[in-house]
Amino acid sequence: MKLHYSMVIQWSEEDKLYLVHLPEFPSQHFVTHGATYEEAAKRGQEVIEMLIEDYQESGKPLPEPQRVISAA
Repeated sequence: MKLHYSMVIQWSEEDKLYLVHLPEFPSQHFVTHGATYEEAAKRGQEVIEMLIEDYQESGKPLPEPQRVISAA
């Protein structure tokens, strides 16, 4: 099953790290981080996979992925 969830990666000057937010999982604010953008993205993907597994194991419905409609 391939689900397409959003990941927002923002630089934190205060923390000197890239912080990861997953908008479709509102109970989570910044869920992970990385010293590089690539590391943050990898860790964000790992968290998404863990959240999906947790939701499925506990019988909770998965949130709907956000959709972007391109005008092109």
